[in-house]
Amino acid sequence: MTAPGTARRRVAVVGGQSHSVMAAPELDLDVVLVHAPGMYEEKLHACCERIEHADLSDADALFDVLAPLHAQRPFARVLTTSEVGAVPTAEVTRRLGLPGNSPEAVGILQDKARTRAALERAGMPAVRHRVVQDADALAAFQREIGGRIVLKPVDGTASADVHFADDEHGARRGWQQYTAAGHRRGLAEEFLAGPIISVESFSAAGRHLPVALMTSVLDEHLVEMEHTVPGTYGAEWTEQLHEQTVALLTEIGLLEGPTHTEFLLTPDGPRMLESHARMGGGGAPAAVRRACGLDFSRMFLSVPLGLEPLPEQAPDPVAAATVRFFAPQPGTITGFDGIEALEASGVTVLRAPDGVTLPGVPGLTELSEAATGVMLAMGRGGTVPPIRAGWDRAMGYVITTAPDAAAARARCDEVEHTMRIRTAATARPASGSEAVAR
Repeated sequence: MTAPGTARRRVAVVGGQSHSVMAAPELDLDVVLVHAPGMYEEKLHACCERIEHADLSDADALFDVLAPLHAQRPFARVLTTSEVGAVPTAEVTRRLGLPGNSPEAVGILQDKARTRAALERAGMPAVRHRVVQDADALAAFQREIGGRIVLKPVDGTASADVHFADDEHGARRGWQQYTAAGHRRGLAEEFLAGPIISVESFSAAGRHLPVALMTSVLDEHLVEMEHTVPGTYGAEWTEQLHEQTVALLTEIGLLEGPTHTEFLLTPDGPRMLESHARMGGGGAPAAVRRACGLDFSRMFLSVPLGLEPLPEQAPDPVAAATVRFFAPQPGTITGFDGIEALEASGVTVLRAPDGVTLPGVPGLTELSEAATGVMLAMGRGGTVPPIRAGWDRAMGYVITTAPDAAAARARCDEVEHTMRIRTAATARPASGSEAVAR
């Protein structure tokens, strides 16, 4: 810990993944990390001044932790890449009188209905939508659309609790399932067919720099299971995607930090789905760094403090990178096959100890120099859940860099064909048959 009166600058970081604070020692920064117990890796103690615990969704709880520390030795910034902590962090920033994004700007991005309104104010094409609070309203919206609709939480993330309906009966059934999950208000939208693409951007002093287009592969529950930078499609829409991203961020008055903005590519052009005042999830910052050379995890700390400038323009991609998550058969992990063969072929493999599940998306920093790296975030004895939302991608991933997107994805295929993750159904006796999955 640095003594009071030191020239080193001090920042508070609320939640997020380990890679968002790993650059602090190189930047000569002291970091106070505020996180939920059990949601961060213990290795972070080595690069943080201290780690405090609080409810990331509670601005009062965060303020109670940070205000006394700020009085003892002021923070230069309070920053976050946490979805749940975004608005509370902005509120704490305002209470402490520090520069940063306003709660209003961040709040618009967290509320998909307010995002839609901002798009309309900015004159951009928007998906037809309505906020609904009961089954009748959802059924009425379905009748107006006359086809498939989507129901999702207004403030949802990670593709959790998303429902589809093709007719009035389906709308009422979907509302029943939606409310059974604890929701009382939802965003209904027309269903538009097309692939998903995102714009990974960074802002400083109100200037917004689109850096990379990232394409994703979704499973049947709309969970993103693979990211590739630069994208495998959509390049012809680059100008419009960039323009719409900048227009939204300008309209809401966002000032600084990374943003992740998702679009659906329709035959009539891009339609923005949502935007977030944080880095993209699922290893997106690592893919951007490998492909484009800009390290959002480092910039997250350095650019707001003026330690490093935001580039005037985005660099051209120098390679392609793919992150793909493993999806073994749900159950208890009984073993792994093919790891020795992967290592013999030059793949770097990191493994959690038996009985341990590492939080978040670990290993991105450790695998940064590996052309192809595998992170097995669960050891033997861990329980693989069914994948219904982004946070269920707990098994781990493969990340690779190659000359182009096709080669990067092909290398991920090779890894999956070589390695097997063995699981056994948890409800069965230990002597029961095993399932082998990739």
